[in-house]
Amino acid sequence: MSGNEVESSDYEHFASIPWCAQHLHGPRIISGVPSSRLPKSNGEDSLFGETLKTQTTILAMLEVYEEPILPTERVNSIKTFLTLGSGLNGHADVAHGGIVTTILDEVIGLLMPINQQRGFMPDVPYMTAFLNTTYLKPVPTCATILAQAKILKVEGRKYFAEGWIEDGHGVILARAEALYVALKSSL
Repeated sequence: MSGNEVESSDYEHFASIPWCAQHLHGPRIISGVPSSRLPKSNGEDSLFGETLKTQTTILAMLEVYEEPILPTERVNSIKTFLTLGSGLNGHADVAHGGIVTTILDEVIGLLMPINQQRGFMPDVPYMTAFLNTTYLKPVPTCATILAQAKILKVEGRKYFAEGWIEDGHGVILARAEALYVALKSSL
């Protein structure tokens, strides 16, 4: 399946869910399949691009953000819709805590390639240096969730951010504080 087919399929999936659909429209709204859902020939992104891309794990994923007014402005926030399957269960109908943290890490990290493509951030690898997750309520499986992320501040090579997962009613289920660091050289 090509990236465009996946994008169309995932977009249509979330557009068919009323509470998700309301986030997909607007004059500067950009949506698409996250770059990490497309596996690379060197094995990069295989976790979200292959392992967690099945009918029983994360069957659909779509990133949505508002394009800044000026092309030189950074994209500071992102919304990511995910439909989770029962293969992510830790308990019956509840996502494993490690998966919850993995989703938060991934969604916060999606801000990096978006801003690299826009030329706002250097085209170097970024790594998670710190991720503190607080679990507030169980994250359901066989359900669609919304994970959001925001860059809070930048200090040199350090990007401080936060992320959270909410249900279709806007109830926050988990949140994370994170620090990502731009590496000085390639891995």
